[in-house]
Amino acid sequence: MREYIEERAMESARYIVKNKATVRQAAKVFGISKSTVHKDVTERLEVINPGLAGEIRKVLDVNKAERHLRGGMATREKYSHMRK
Repeated sequence: MREYIEERAMESARYIVKNKATVRQAAKVFGISKSTVHKDVTERLEVINPGLAGEIRKVLDVNKAERHLRGGMATREKYSHMRK
């Protein structure tokens, strides 16, 4: 694996763990696609740093469990101005 890919994977993983961020938020910060961030922190990180990969898995699992709630809140916000 190329060195810049390893560094990108480590950097985005550290950001996600530190900020409890979503893949979408990390992608926006680093200017790369969500698919790239997801592949970096799930597949590539297992090879590079298995310990950090475990931490990432915990954060991603929490985000996955909460995403339906965030989606509902976004929809509520979107249509809240129509009721007034």
